[in-house]
Amino acid sequence: MDLGALFGNLNNFLDFTVGGLVFGAIYALIALGYTMVYGVLQLINFAHSEVFMYGTFAVAWTFILLHGTGDASWSLGRALPILLVALVAAMLMSAAIALLLERVAYRPLINKNAPKLIALISAIGASFALAEAMGLRDRFASWVHLDHKLANYVAPDKARDVYSNPVSIQPHGLFHLGGYEVTDVDVVVIVAALAMMFALDMFVRRTRFGRGIRAVAQDPESAALMGVNSTRVVQVTFLVGGLMAGAAATLYMMKIGSTRQNAGFILGVKAFTAAVMGGIGNLRGALLGGLLLGVMENWGSAVFGSEWKDVVAFVLLVLILLVRPSGLLGEALGKARA
Repeated sequence: MDLGALFGNLNNFLDFTVGGLVFGAIYALIALGYTMVYGVLQLINFAHSEVFMYGTFAVAWTFILLHGTGDASWSLGRALPILLVALVAAMLMSAAIALLLERVAYRPLINKNAPKLIALISAIGASFALAEAMGLRDRFASWVHLDHKLANYVAPDKARDVYSNPVSIQPHGLFHLGGYEVTDVDVVVIVAALAMMFALDMFVRRTRFGRGIRAVAQDPESAALMGVNSTRVVQVTFLVGGLMAGAAATLYMMKIGSTRQNAGFILGVKAFTAAVMGGIGNLRGALLGGLLLGVMENWGSAVFGSEWKDVVAFVLLVLILLVRPSGLLGEALGKARA
């Protein structure tokens, strides 16, 4: 290892910290879907990564619909009106996919009291099915003879290639932290993630549906005896998780600007890692785990090199589970205080 390069990277501590917080905020929003479903059903929804992936395509398609396919480079302020429309579209798309998953892949098994392992296998199958469906979107369009009209959206013969947003958002520097220039995109991603996390926390702790979610998470049988509709609670849980994934997809596209049919795989695994690190089933733990994971993997890439970034993330997961198997914040969703 080159010690000069090592110390040079360590001198850029703030660069890696702020960059890690930005990606950690995205991890945290995706992790909320994992932790919500696990808190209520004690199931790992491995198809949640595809819920996020469909949201990223909704963002790109919204820009194509409202702007066109011509490449452009805009400031955040200029892109903001379309970004807000894209945010709504992505949240609706991801919420719809999440509700479809609940209805098709989970509810029949829950109604039959199927073992958790069967539901887990169903989730893995649904994940692959959704990813492959997006990869074959040009075929679906051709079956209904809309492949020419939808050519800008289905990308004939390139359905598995990287799909880019025609408008790239150029960050604008706001202020400096040490040698790092914090941009408007960085601030929006972090602040938006924190605001949505706060709103979700208030929803779960203060609203009628939130009390129902906590009741079912704590004791489903007692909640049913008290008149709580567990089916509706599960639907709301998937819906909220999908909305958060759509918001994360918008922030991701604002920062990265491109996606593909398997884009959710690595991000989904990292978001699941963040949920486990924070204490799966704990909303605040998902936020903490996401931010910590983003920062630690960036620090790891500074020390060992960018090719070790993913290795550092998962080694960190193993170490935390060895020391604290319940995660950093082990309180379950059902024990959240009102």
